[in-house]
Amino acid sequence: MSRGDEARMGLALSGGGFRATLFGLGSLWRLNEAGLLGRLARVTSVSGGSILAGVLAHRWRALAFSEGRADNFEAVIAQPVRAFCSQSIDVKTAALGHLVPFVTSGDFLARRYAKDLFGDTLLRELPDPALEAAPRFIFYATNMQTGRSFRFRQDYIADYYLGLSRSTDVRLAEAVAASSAFPPIFSPVVLKSDPATWVQPERELPNLEALRRRIVLADGGVYDNMGLEALLREIDLILVSDAGAPFEIDESPFEDDLLQLGRVRDILIDQTRALRKRWLVEDFQAGRRRGAYWGIGTRIGDYKDPRALVADNTLTTTLEHIPTRLKKFEPRDQGRLINWGYALADVALRMRAGLAIPAAQGWPVPEWPLG
Repeated sequence: MSRGDEARMGLALSGGGFRATLFGLGSLWRLNEAGLLGRLARVTSVSGGSILAGVLAHRWRALAFSEGRADNFEAVIAQPVRAFCSQSIDVKTAALGHLVPFVTSGDFLARRYAKDLFGDTLLRELPDPALEAAPRFIFYATNMQTGRSFRFRQDYIADYYLGLSRSTDVRLAEAVAASSAFPPIFSPVVLKSDPATWVQPERELPNLEALRRRIVLADGGVYDNMGLEALLREIDLILVSDAGAPFEIDESPFEDDLLQLGRVRDILIDQTRALRKRWLVEDFQAGRRRGAYWGIGTRIGDYKDPRALVADNTLTTTLEHIPTRLKKFEPRDQGRLINWGYALADVALRMRAGLAIPAAQGWPVPEWPLG
């Protein structure tokens, strides 16, 4: 590296179902090969990105780092992520949540994450950056009561209005489920806490105790699909891997009084996401912030990099239209998404972040090249 040796680096992993999980895995793969993974100071995540961040946090201590690179990355991180994305969990989980009384789809989602990925690991049991060489992991959800982002960290949970609590035990599976509880399919995830453990509220609301006792959460992407807020402070170099869904033109939207609300929701989310992305990229271009953004719909040719692993083609263009569900991905689509995240991260790190990184070693999933 050239300019990045002393920089505090932060990575945001966006939402977008298993598609975002796999695209983000390709991004992590390139960061690891470049010796940057072990140097991350902060990792923020939303929705499908939180599945990947959860695996990274849960298995961080098992990674064998040398100069920022883990030689066992594929075995420790990539293989379990790909195995999890090889099964469908959305239809059955949603059905159970609507059929079983007093249990939400979000609850079943948390149980599935616990069973297959995280067990009963608590957030406070994850590596502590104050004591170990590890990033600060921040999983974003949306508080449906306050309308603000809700943050899960190793050391506390927090909300702009509620304040923060350092002694509420939350399982990693619950945090990831809350972050990925897309409404109305998987939401809500209900978190219960002792109001007495909370401090530093932004406002002394009359119903603050009730709001802290029973917290109703949904997908972090409702508030911010890229999870950027925590990277705007104390981070010198911001990296964003974004596999969020592109906004689709709909010639015949629902006109029913209730069904059209889904389209309205999608428009509102797309508007805020587009504004955040444009504002961030403009800051990069103006030199107000340093970093790089790469999205699943990015045209790799825009980087004008002769060392790019692939040129834009019909295949790379179709990847942004893969559905953003928690549905089984076949090896072909998995490999292509991983390779695309890897290729875009490669050019963005060099051409936008200005990092002198080692040359790419070829496709991480060689059996599914992109061109």
